[in-house]
Amino acid sequence: MATATLSPADTEKLSNLKSAVSSLNQISENEKSGFINLVSRYLSGEAQHIEWSKIQTPTDEVVVPYDTLAHVPEDAAETKKLLDKLVVLKLNGGLGTTMGCTGPKSVIEVRNGLTFLDLIVIQIETLNAKYGCNVPLLLMNSFNTHDDTSKIVEKYAKSNIKIHTFNQSQYPRMVVEDLMPLPCKGNTGKDGWYPPGHGDVFPSLMNSGKLDALLSEGKEYVFVANSDNLGAVVDLKILNHLINNKNEYCMEVTPKTLADVKGGTLISYEGKVQLLEIAQVPDQHVNEFKSIEKFKIFNTNNLWVNLKAIKRLVEADALKMEIIPNPKEVDGVKVLQLEIAAGAAIRFFDHAIGINVPRSRFLPVKATSDLLLVQSDLYTLSDGFVLRNPARANPANPSIELGPEFKKVANFLSRFKSIPSIIELDSLKVTGDVWFGAGITLKGEVVIAAKPGVKLEIPDGAVIANKEINGPEDI
Repeated sequence: MATATLSPADTEKLSNLKSAVSSLNQISENEKSGFINLVSRYLSGEAQHIEWSKIQTPTDEVVVPYDTLAHVPEDAAETKKLLDKLVVLKLNGGLGTTMGCTGPKSVIEVRNGLTFLDLIVIQIETLNAKYGCNVPLLLMNSFNTHDDTSKIVEKYAKSNIKIHTFNQSQYPRMVVEDLMPLPCKGNTGKDGWYPPGHGDVFPSLMNSGKLDALLSEGKEYVFVANSDNLGAVVDLKILNHLINNKNEYCMEVTPKTLADVKGGTLISYEGKVQLLEIAQVPDQHVNEFKSIEKFKIFNTNNLWVNLKAIKRLVEADALKMEIIPNPKEVDGVKVLQLEIAAGAAIRFFDHAIGINVPRSRFLPVKATSDLLLVQSDLYTLSDGFVLRNPARANPANPSIELGPEFKKVANFLSRFKSIPSIIELDSLKVTGDVWFGAGITLKGEVVIAAKPGVKLEIPDGAVIANKEINGPEDI
């Protein structure tokens, strides 16, 4: 790690920034020092330089195949003992804006009128009831989702799980021109601030007091996952493996498909396992990075981390994850926000591993096309678990492309009388003003392209197999 010193100009910028930030009374001292720390690391350009020739493919000791994990004995008392060491944490800082929803993304209805959060709560309730254990749920909110989430969790007051909420840090966006905080420039609204990415989960867990509280209850591991990943369910085999092998950190990875070529991957580098993100890859190697041959796996962001190890590393200020500069524009002003990712912390933990898990543990809902998959007959719902229909022979999901008319959840729902049967579908591409009736079946490769300015209605009960449809005459 090269530690560069600051140029005189940057030293002055940093000192001006420090005094400006000290006057921001909206945030805590912890947040102020965390922010200044991040900016000074960024300015010093201490970023690790990856030497391409030193990258090695991790062995099965480092990225463990899921099939080789020991079986957990069917012993309710032993299972309870295992689960009583666990905490489930969902990253709940994101808004549903890209899908046209207001409020936290986790309150979008996924299936049968149940939201992401409902499903998570039902899953943990089922676990706690089955084994008589006490797995709590933690939600890490951002200032964008905190107020709404506090109201929403009230509806689970009668459930058998303890739900804790805490906030991740709130940092000021910086004006690119002079690196001053946007809130000091008269922009006092929410636009002046940002949450610094999910890498912030570790210090925020500590600063909120939650970490010490959990340790005092005898908790040992936290299972961290995005709240929109329906596949991220508690897995006893993984938990058992980590406890038996004293792994402080585990990242679940899964084989790449062509849809995942931009996802971060695990590498062995100078004897340590670490995350390699596309942003760290030199231009001449980007195609190699995207290839499925050399880098076969990608990070699902399902992470299992030892709580004592988090405390040790946060107290030592040792978690210096790669900084991701994210340029934005607010009211015509170019601003910069610096972010960190939780997956990048892997190289600071002892005995850190990846586990190469089945694709079923990665089922994120990022767009309405994903919603189509999980609301269809491709999946069933049982005890809050979204399970793949065994009637589908192909292990891969169909590829779904929906036009902008379907981008918002409300529009998406109004354009389907019911979700079509897609068990035998390979790919679907829909463009233009298309409306679907009830009880439709789609098979093979289907393209539905309405002519510009023409409304195309697919009638109830239609069966469309390997066809391109441009008008009613093609159905």
